[in-house]
Amino acid sequence: MSDADDTARRLVTNERTKLTATYLNTAAGGLFTAGVVAPLVAAVFGLGTGPHLSALTLVLGIAIFLAASGSLHLAARTVLKGLKP
Repeated sequence: MSDADDTARRLVTNERTKLTATYLNTAAGGLFTAGVVAPLVAAVFGLGTGPHLSALTLVLGIAIFLAASGSLHLAARTVLKGLKP
């Protein structure tokens, strides 16, 4: 194989790796928005239309979504370690 083939293969691999990391990080952002920001805004402004949640339930739900979001973000960072120089 030529150097041009190796370079092209490396570039494609790197772009696929970055695409995967972007997907994971976007999912992390979505979880953060839906599970942390939205419930906090709803609680602060009294926008809840469903059954009233206790403060403990709200905090636990936010903590779970925050942990899931952080985990996906860390997974994205780990994927990026696979980039080829």
